[in-house]
Amino acid sequence: MRDQTPFSDARSADLLHWYDRHARTMPWRISPADRKDGVKPDPYRVWMSEVMLQQTTVAAVKAYFLRFTERWPTVSALAGARDEDVMAEWAGLGYYARARNLLKCARVVHQEHSGVFPENHDALLALPGIGPYTAAAISSIAFDLPETVLDGNVERVMARLFDHHAPLPAAKSALKDYAASLTPQERPGDYAQAVMDLGATICTPKSPACVLCPWRDPCQARRNGTAAELPKKTPKTPKPTRHGIAYLARSAAGEWLLERRPEKGLLGGMLGWPGSDWSDTPTPAPPFHAQWRDLGAEVRHTFTHFHLYLRVEVADLPQGYNPQIGQLIIGKNDFKSNNLPTVMRKAYELWVEKETLG
Repeated sequence: MRDQTPFSDARSADLLHWYDRHARTMPWRISPADRKDGVKPDPYRVWMSEVMLQQTTVAAVKAYFLRFTERWPTVSALAGARDEDVMAEWAGLGYYARARNLLKCARVVHQEHSGVFPENHDALLALPGIGPYTAAAISSIAFDLPETVLDGNVERVMARLFDHHAPLPAAKSALKDYAASLTPQERPGDYAQAVMDLGATICTPKSPACVLCPWRDPCQARRNGTAAELPKKTPKTPKPTRHGIAYLARSAAGEWLLERRPEKGLLGGMLGWPGSDWSDTPTPAPPFHAQWRDLGAEVRHTFTHFHLYLRVEVADLPQGYNPQIGQLIIGKNDFKSNNLPTVMRKAYELWVEKETLG
């Protein structure tokens, strides 16, 4: 059982002292000074930021976060949003299951918790799309509970601080134990953000700035000269490559034929181009009979588990075409390529490039 005194380890106090002077400014964060003055974080904004930041950089998330919270300033406002509006705002941020779970979670919080996020860690875990990391982050940052937050930055810091050489992901449990041993009872929310900031700005994957680190002296890897090689990772299996065909059909009036992808699976619920399956040898599946023209170039995109090479074929959308189930015709003034997921937007941009070149 961890010592329950506010700072059972001087390293926690040292890190918080560093954080008070060097905390990053972010639109979802309450500064250490404001928090000291009694300003409390908004759990909705903490939750939103944590969901957006999963497998995405802070730089990429900021604009999305500001747009989302301006358009839907509360969890109840988001709960009442149309699915297609939320998916359109999310387009380009990737990992679209997060957007679907964002809506599911907002609606459960609105309907079952009167629009207020529960402060209980287990209750947070029961919400759609909230796993152990996100529950710990919300508990710690939003409610100042001494939960242990373990992201990639924290794993790296702990591996170096304790000179732990077992490779990830097997090392996660040990690294979490190290992190838990340092999590203080006093200011645990600021502490959690401090460790993440330390990993993001000082204890970086390459060329860590050890001379500036508040944990320079106690860092075992620095003393042993092993910091650059930690954390160790089990080699990844090479990603396979799949192939597919996207069909872009446009009418003389500038209307586009799109389809709503199935709720389950990649890009679930998103608008995109009709297309084939994605496999080693995709089966052609044009949405209607026409003289389809191959653009002579491929779109290349990488998902979490595979690379995709997407051939693009184009045709004229017949006047008066009757959309099939799942298909939509989007008028020229309503079509916005930025609302498409990245791989679909790449296909559109390829079409624009080829049309411009004639």
